[in-house]
This record gives sequence, structure tokens and C-alpha cells, in this order.
Amino acid sequence: MRVCQRFFPLYLLVSYSLSPTTLVLGQSAFGAEPLAHTFSIVARDQQTGEMGVAVQSHWFSVGTVVSWGEAGVGVVATQSFVNKSFGPRGLAMLKSGMPAAVVLDSLLSEDPGREVRQVASLDVPGNVASFTGDNCIQDACHTEGHQFSVQSNMMLGPEVCNSMQRAYESSVGKPLAERLLLALEGAQAAGGDYRGQQSAAVLVVAPKSEGKPWDERLVDLRVDDSPQPIAELRRLYTVHTAYEYMNKGDYYMEVQEMDKARAAYSQAMALLPDRAELQFWTAVGLANAGRMEEAIPMFQRIFEEERVWQATLPRIVKVGLLTVDTADLDRLMKL
Repeated sequence: MRVCQRFFPLYLLVSYSLSPTTLVLGQSAFGAEPLAHTFSIVARDQQTGEMGVAVQSHWFSVGTVVSWGEAGVGVVATQSFVNKSFGPRGLAMLKSGMPAAVVLDSLLSEDPGREVRQVASLDVPGNVASFTGDNCIQDACHTEGHQFSVQSNMMLGPEVCNSMQRAYESSVGKPLAERLLLALEGAQAAGGDYRGQQSAAVLVVAPKSEGKPWDERLVDLRVDDSPQPIAELRRLYTVHTAYEYMNKGDYYMEVQEMDKARAAYSQAMALLPDRAELQFWTAVGLANAGRMEEAIPMFQRIFEEERVWQATLPRIVKVGLLTVDTADLDRLMKL
């Protein structure tokens, strides 16, 4: 379902033209709510069951306002003249077993400011429900697809939702966080928020909860203030992915699956080829596996670039992170 709304009443335009503070004080129905005019996407990965939300706005720290999610529960995006309570309240309703559409209806039925809201919810089975109030600032649209919804308000033109949808639907098979980023990039390529850019965020949660919430936000990245927040979010996601490969490499090294470990380390270093620390821990893993002849040239290149890592060797030997004998440690310290 696609909805585009281009009407904005004069009384709100007058209030908005004064200042955000004047608007908030002059519209008691909105309380002290933030103004997150923005574009966002909520989606579920059909293969993994992961659920996510991504957002960009010309507003400070939009990720702490718009995007909400919980493993095994669902995700919510609340924007325009934001009712932040829609996030935690929506998740609580989803957690109780209410489907996305019922949650959305319940939230809006109790809100006197509903016509300036834009909100989308998604539940564990992948049902989506979206709403764009009649008084959201043009161009304001939402489009619901199979297990995803894109929404935008205060955009340069009507193509933002279409571009987000195309970017998401054409990236089947990629990780969910990657697809969400592609959707944001698609929105920006179509003109995005006509005020420009400022902050962005991507959040991906696990399909079910194991009672370990500290491990169930699979991707949680935010750029709070930047002239190019989507590009910076892309950079952070690359770093995140590289360190995930490093973690996999460490695990495979621990269980003595050396081919898988080397493959994971190689993928990490391919993403961040100039990051000496990733190379250092890869070399440590090789040394621990008794592959000193492979590790030594790598250590030498690292030490030539950043000598501090050589000083690290005896310290990690002391705590058991590097398990080489005295002779091999001496060889490394003489490089």
C-alpha cells in the first residue's frame, strides 16, 4: 500500500515558521515532542528472521528518537512530530502478542496529535502496519511491501519512498543491515530530506530472544551529528563487519579450525586493510597455532608500521593470550 500526503494546513505552517520551540508551546497536543522529519524503513529478513529499522534525518541524534526494536518482539519507527512513547509502548504491545496492525491502531486511537504522526510497526511474523497523518509535511509517503515498510515526510519530492523500496527489494540475499543501508542510500539519491542530512542510525535485532538482551542487538550503529551521516554509517558498518569476522576467526582458532580461521581473518583484513590491530591479532592467532613462519613476516610488517604492537607481545604472553615459548618470543622481539 502506498500513501502520499502533500497537504499541510496553514495554522501549522505558521507555527512551524516561527521556531520548533514556538510550535511545541503553541500546539499543546504535541507536548514537548521532538521534530524528526525524516525517512526510514522497517523490515524483516525472510531467511534469518532478523528484524531491523534504519533512519536518516536533518535532526540531531535521530536514532535515539525514531528507531525502536527488541529481539523476538519486533521493531517500530516513530517520526514526523514524534510521539516517542510509540516506541516502548508499541514494543510492549507486540511483546504481548498483538499483531502490528492492532498495535498501530491502538497507539493512534489514544493520540490527539495523530494527524502529525508518521509511524510504522513490524512484528515477528513479518506483518507490517504504517500510518501517515494528514498533516505531515509534504512530501509525505509510506509504502508497505512484503515484510517491510518505507516511510518519509518533509522530503524534496515524491520519489523517496519509491527509491527506498527499489533499493530494498533489489538487494535480496544480502544481510539485513546492508539492505537497510541501501534503502537509506536510495532515499538520499532521490533527494531525501530537503533540508539536508544530519544524523542516521541502523538497528537489527535477533528473531527470537534467548534471555540475553546484551547479545540480541546484532547491529546497533548511530551517527548523531555529521554533514554526511549515511556515508559515515556505511563506514561504521564496514568496521562492524570486519570486527565480526575477527570474532569468528578467534572462535575458529580456539576450536582448531584453522582454514576457517584464516578465511575469517582474511575477510576482516580485506575490509580494513590499513588497520594494524586486525593484522596483529591475526598474526597472534597464527603464532598460537604453531605457524610461526607465517606469523613472523606479518609481525614484521606490523612493527614497521606501529612499533607499539611489539611492546604488547610480552604483556599478552604474561596473560596467556600469546602462547609461544621463550625462544619464539625472543625472535619476535628482535624483529
